[in-house]
Amino acid sequence: MTEDDEDEVQGRTLTRADLARAIQSSLGLPRREAAEIVEMVLGEIAERLTAREEVKLTSFGTFSVREKPKRIGRNPRTGAGADISARLVVTFKPSNILRARIEGREIPAEPREDA
Repeated sequence: MTEDDEDEVQGRTLTRADLARAIQSSLGLPRREAAEIVEMVLGEIAERLTAREEVKLTSFGTFSVREKPKRIGRNPRTGAGADISARLVVTFKPSNILRARIEGREIPAEPREDA
C-alpha cells in the first residue's frame, strides 16, 4: 500500500475489496485475480481454524481457537443470572513486531531461526 492508500483507509474498516485493490496495485494483477488471491488466503486461514489448528503469521501474529466453558452471566440491567453455553472462540495474539508498529515504537529485530 502506498502512503496515499493508507491515508484513505485510515479511520474506516479495511475490507476484502481494499485488500484486493492493494494486491492489484502492488503486483499489477487484474482485479479478479487479486480478489481470488484474497479469497484463497482467507479461505485457507478459515479452513485451518475450523480444523482447530493454530495459524501463525510471522511478524503479524497468531490466530487460534479456544474453548470457553459454560458459565453463569449476569444481565446488567436486571441483575438476573443467565446461563452462557460453552463455545469455541477465535483469538488473536499480535506479534511483538506488530505490537511495536501499532505503538509507534522501534521494531525489534526478528530472532534468527538458524541460531
